[in-house]
Amino acid sequence: MTTDVHTRLATPDVVDAAAWAVPRPGGDLDELVLEAGLGVRQLPLHVDETLLRFASGSNRAGALLVRNVPIGPLPATPVTPSAPTTKDLSTELALLTVARRLGQPVGYRPEHGGRIVQNLVPVAVDADTQTSTSSRSNLMFHTETAFHPFRPRYLLLLCLRGDPSATTTLASVHDLVDRLDDDELRVMSEPRFRTAVDASFLNGRTNVPGPPHPLLTGTRDEPTFVFDADLTTVAEPGADAAAEDVIVRVKQLIDEATTGVVLEPGDLLVVDNNVAIHGRSPFTARFDGTDRWLQRAFVVSDLAPSAADRDGRVITTEFGRP
Repeated sequence: MTTDVHTRLATPDVVDAAAWAVPRPGGDLDELVLEAGLGVRQLPLHVDETLLRFASGSNRAGALLVRNVPIGPLPATPVTPSAPTTKDLSTELALLTVARRLGQPVGYRPEHGGRIVQNLVPVAVDADTQTSTSSRSNLMFHTETAFHPFRPRYLLLLCLRGDPSATTTLASVHDLVDRLDDDELRVMSEPRFRTAVDASFLNGRTNVPGPPHPLLTGTRDEPTFVFDADLTTVAEPGADAAAEDVIVRVKQLIDEATTGVVLEPGDLLVVDNNVAIHGRSPFTARFDGTDRWLQRAFVVSDLAPSAADRDGRVITTEFGRP
């Protein structure tokens, strides 16, 4: 574990995967999860051991950076996440191989149609939104799908083409807990908060804030933090000043506890969604085929809890009122 000597904030562990020879994919995207499960045996030993340690105990930063994942030649950045490309599936296989070492990759039907591997590229009409396809907006800190009963345990981001202005921001719950007093921690540990549903999951339905929940569960040594700076509010607005003060305080501390990674081609960032919240700085998209291009995967520890709300590997939970 490394720590910035100036800020004393935890930063991601780093492991080099330059020795990894990713096999040529043999099937289509639907068959890659099986290939990836078998491909785990071909991970370099030190990478495999690092992933296993992270899955069994995470780290203080809640993040791991796998460098030099082979990505091969790339075509132009697609204009939308669903636009066809001429690229082969080797990066999808690499991403899913890491996903299988950590757990089970899943999709969410409202997110890019439930695709198990999603292309994240800037889209002009989304430039100012709070979405993964934005560019001009500051993507606010959040737990991935904080509102979801089957939110992923891990978020994986593989950089195919980077942008030096785009920083993936991180903040660890450990760095927050260390700065909070006992009264603030007590309020955070009680179900005095609600998180609204991300608009992309509503499919035209009326948003209904989720049930009351704590921001913090677990123990001081092994905390789980669930928070969305844009969507989390107090459960009883106007009637719970202590909870409102805590949200203000948490947002302030997140600013103080922010670290960041500028992802370069071949960087695979693994985020423990229980430990770290994440965001992204603004950047200037050109929309000319040379823009930033990431691939994303979601990983759950176990498929069984979502069985009634899942079609294969696609979680189908619906939210909101018709």
